[in-house]
Amino acid sequence: MVKKQDFSKKIIKRLAEKPAFALTELEERIKDNNGQKPKYALKRTLKNLKNTGLIDNIFSGQKEYIHLTKAGKKKANLLKLENKNALLNLSWDGFWRIILLDLPEDRKPEREALRYLLKKAGFIALKNSVWVSPYPFEHLFANIKKDLGLTTELMIIVTKFVDEETKQNLFSQFQI
Repeated sequence: MVKKQDFSKKIIKRLAEKPAFALTELEERIKDNNGQKPKYALKRTLKNLKNTGLIDNIFSGQKEYIHLTKAGKKKANLLKLENKNALLNLSWDGFWRIILLDLPEDRKPEREALRYLLKKAGFIALKNSVWVSPYPFEHLFANIKKDLGLTTELMIIVTKFVDEETKQNLFSQFQI
């Protein structure tokens, strides 16, 4: 039997694959660890995910579709970071990834969630709003930026050029 949390994760990961799934298609694709299609568990988990605001239903004339909400996309991105198999090669490719994060106080929960994701991805804070990493996660944060509509609040810079003193400091912090 699959744990409830694991089932939720499976569903979120599956829904992150495309903009929306027909409920019937999702029922066909989601299986427990024994290869079974547990309809009751699926319906219950979908209800819980909807109640927590991670998914939403869309009814067309003939089918019911399910898609991730903004919060669901955020959760899917977090699950990507938690998956050790999905991590990219962590050897330095000569580029620094710098993320500038500027969310106002009234968006503090969102700001804290982004800081958590940055830490999880191996970024270090140079200042409260400036994060740097040698690891190639800029595409993940570009997706987060797009998904959350952070057009001016999050900036991503990828560069080879950093002054020598800063470079030595970063080398020692990242043990490169």
